[in-house]
Amino acid sequence: MLDRQADVCVVGAGPAGLAAAVTAAEAGARVIMLDQAPSPGGQIWRRDFDAPPPAAACAWLERAEAAGDRLERLHGAAVVDGSLEPTTLVTSSRAGALRITAAKLVIACGATERFLPFPGWTLPGVVGVGALQAFAKQGLPVAGRELVIAGTGPLLLAVAADMIQRGAKIMAIVEQSPRRKLMGLGASALRHPSKRRQAVGLAARLATVTQHFGAWPVAAEGRDAVTHVIIDRERALGRREQIRLRCDLLACSFGLVPETRLAALLGLEIRDTAIVTDTHQRAMLASSQPVGPAKLAVLAAGECCGIGGVDLALIEGEIAGLVAADRTPPPALLDRRDQERGFAARLDSCYSLRPELRELPAPSTIVCRCEGVVLERLRGFADPRAAKLQTRCGMGPCQGRVCGPATQTLFGWAQDRPRAPLSPIPIDQL
Repeated sequence: MLDRQADVCVVGAGPAGLAAAVTAAEAGARVIMLDQAPSPGGQIWRRDFDAPPPAAACAWLERAEAAGDRLERLHGAAVVDGSLEPTTLVTSSRAGALRITAAKLVIACGATERFLPFPGWTLPGVVGVGALQAFAKQGLPVAGRELVIAGTGPLLLAVAADMIQRGAKIMAIVEQSPRRKLMGLGASALRHPSKRRQAVGLAARLATVTQHFGAWPVAAEGRDAVTHVIIDRERALGRREQIRLRCDLLACSFGLVPETRLAALLGLEIRDTAIVTDTHQRAMLASSQPVGPAKLAVLAAGECCGIGGVDLALIEGEIAGLVAADRTPPPALLDRRDQERGFAARLDSCYSLRPELRELPAPSTIVCRCEGVVLERLRGFADPRAAKLQTRCGMGPCQGRVCGPATQTLFGWAQDRPRAPLSPIPIDQL
C-alpha cells in the first residue's frame, strides 16, 4: 500500500468538493481531491459522453487546472476505510490501495436518491429519476420513449425538461406534494434571482406537460417490462381517484438523502440524516465518541450536510476550503450561505413526504432487491441490525444503498453505523 500526505484531503469532486479543493489550494494548501467517478462534477455536473463540461462547471474546472501541483486529483478512487487522530483515509482504485494522511479532511460526498418500494417497482423499465438522467448522458437512447416521472422534488422537473430535449415523450409528471403546498415557493424564489430564472425556464419548457399534484404511483404493471403505472391522485373536495397511465419508462425519486456513510464510519454526529456542522462547516464527533482534537480536523460541505442545491453546495465548499486552509471565511460568504439554507428549508418543507407513502408496499413487495426480502419479513424489527441478522436485508451487493433509505422511511429505523470496507475492494488490496 502506497502512502501519501497532504494538508487537506477532500472526498468528493462535485460542486462542494470542487469548491473546497480549489479554494484551499488557492489559499496555499497542498490538496488531494478524490472521487469514485472518472471525472469531476458530481451528479449535477455530469456531462454527456462526448460533450464539454456544463457552463456552470467550467470556471471551477479552470481554477482547478490553474492550481497546478497544489491540487492533486484522484478519480476512480473509492474510500474504503478511515480513522481520526491522525486523519487517515484508505482508498481503492485500479492503480491499487492508497493511504492518505491529511491535517484536515473535507467530506463532500453528496447525496443519493430515495426510492420507495411499491408493487411492480422491480420491473425492467422502472428506474430512479437521477439514474435515468445519468444513463441518458452515458448514451441510453430515450427518444420516442413514453416516460412517466413520479415522486417529489425539483429534480423531477429538471429531468423531465432534459428528457424532452432528448426526444422522450413525457406522459405525466406525478408530484406527491399537493399544489397548495407548493404555491408559496414562487414568492420565496423572488428573493433568489438564480432560482427565479430556473423556475421560469422550467415552466416554459414544461408548459405542455401534464402534471398531477398530490399524486403518487401505487403499482407498476407489465409482464416482461413496465407498460403502465397506476396513479393515486387528488380530486376536488378532498376526493381521490386512481388512473392508469401508459409508459415504457417509469422514473421515480422520493427526494434525495445525504450520503453520510464515511461520516458515520468516522463517528461524526449525524442528525436528521445529515452531517452536523458548526458555523464554519466543521463537523462534530458524535456524543458517544471520545472528544479530542480531531473534532476540528474534519469539515463537511454540500448535500451530505442537508439537501440544498448546487448554489448552497458551492458556498459551503468555499467556506470549508478556507477553514481547512486556516483562513477565516468573510462574513458576506456566511450570510449568503444562510440565505441559501433558508430557501432550502422552505423547499424541504414543501416537498416533505406524505405519511401515505409509507403504505405503498404490499406485504409481498420486495424491499431489499439484492437479497429478495419482502416487506412482511421486515415488520417487527427495531433496527436495521436486527433485520440483517434475521433476513440479510441490506447485506447484498448494494450494501443497503437502496433499501437503507427506504427502510428508514417505512419503519423509522436509525442509520446503522457502517463498517469497512465502505465499497467493494479487490482481495489483493485487503
